[in-house]
Amino acid sequence: MNFTPSAAFLAAFSLMAGLAQADTVLSVTTDGNAETVTAIEALTKAYTAAHPDVTFEIENRPGGAEGDNLVKTRLATGEAGDILQYNSGSLFQALDPARNLADLSDIQTHVLDSFKTVVTAPDGTVRGVPFGAAMGGGIYYNKKIYADLGLSVPKSWDEFMANNAKIKEAGKVAVATTFGDTWTSQLFVLGDYFNVQAEVPDFAANYTANKAKYASTPAAMRGFQYLEDVFKGGYMNEDFGAAKFDDGVRMVATGEAAHYPMLTFALGNIKQNFPENLEDVGFFAQPGPSADKNGLTVWMPSALYIPAASEHQAEAKDFLSFVASVEGCNTMIGAIGATGPYLIKDCALPAEVPAAVADMLPYFQAGATAPALEFLSPIKGPALEQITVEVGSGIRPTAEAAALYDQDVEKQAKQLGLPNW
Repeated sequence: MNFTPSAAFLAAFSLMAGLAQADTVLSVTTDGNAETVTAIEALTKAYTAAHPDVTFEIENRPGGAEGDNLVKTRLATGEAGDILQYNSGSLFQALDPARNLADLSDIQTHVLDSFKTVVTAPDGTVRGVPFGAAMGGGIYYNKKIYADLGLSVPKSWDEFMANNAKIKEAGKVAVATTFGDTWTSQLFVLGDYFNVQAEVPDFAANYTANKAKYASTPAAMRGFQYLEDVFKGGYMNEDFGAAKFDDGVRMVATGEAAHYPMLTFALGNIKQNFPENLEDVGFFAQPGPSADKNGLTVWMPSALYIPAASEHQAEAKDFLSFVASVEGCNTMIGAIGATGPYLIKDCALPAEVPAAVADMLPYFQAGATAPALEFLSPIKGPALEQITVEVGSGIRPTAEAAALYDQDVEKQAKQLGLPNW
């Protein structure tokens, strides 16, 4: 007897076969930055090619305080999915990692020790793997504008402000400012930490122990003053309150503005959206009071974590093990290029790197770097980005802002249960 399957049977069989081949779907939440999206798509595609039974659903969360609150809420309610991309350092500590994130200590074979320290929970377990390259926090500059005006890369704040004056006289925007994305307002404060540490070497330890304050430490308060200086000089774009990160990237890449204070991860955005301008953008460390002590404040990359409530712990951990391998690192470099050194052993940068990366590497080679404060102390007040917007908009003066941030920091320290607070 011949059996001829019906069309409905064949469709059902095909559907069942498809489900059998992709029986695990991992949900991934990342920020919406173009470089992040490109990297995570490349990693998940490569992993699924080798593991057809695992596929991914990727969701992009907002940036800044809104995104922070979303992450914390979802972790608290057990709705954070299977894989979470988020900051390392102090913001990681604020997630209560020993309670809310899975232990990943057993997949750290290729991860450099310098990164492990910024994703280690208070109980000594390692809870994340690096995602992306280490970043410098400083100032992008348009090399064509500098060449046209005969400007030199500044090594002191006075030299930087003198350059801004000449740029303004030439009818250009001196400092692209993008307070429409409030998190971008923090760079002059956070990127100044190399200069703070050069002047007050024990600031991080005393700050954590409640023995040093921004308002009573002139070197630390200076970053707020820099914001005020740039505003008072009239060096910002007219729409600084509404402009967003993508606008700042465009302005410095295309020569609409001469400078943009930002982390070096933005090179990925320039490469993707303005590839013809990639070599027009240079980078320098934020200048401080002394040209002789100029150096770079460095950020560790964000991390990938597994929420403790994930129902696919084994599958998610295997994917993160791939991310934390040389193969995973090379996959990221292939997708987004080299925006800085990666934190995976034996993962080498290409021989040819963008001009801004080439500008950054000498700081590492000379040892003229310092970690950002958030990697030396677990305390980072959540209201900083709102306070820096106020200072940079001429709403709140420097001393008042520093004192207000000290109050914000105190709340955070008490929530973390730190001694002496």
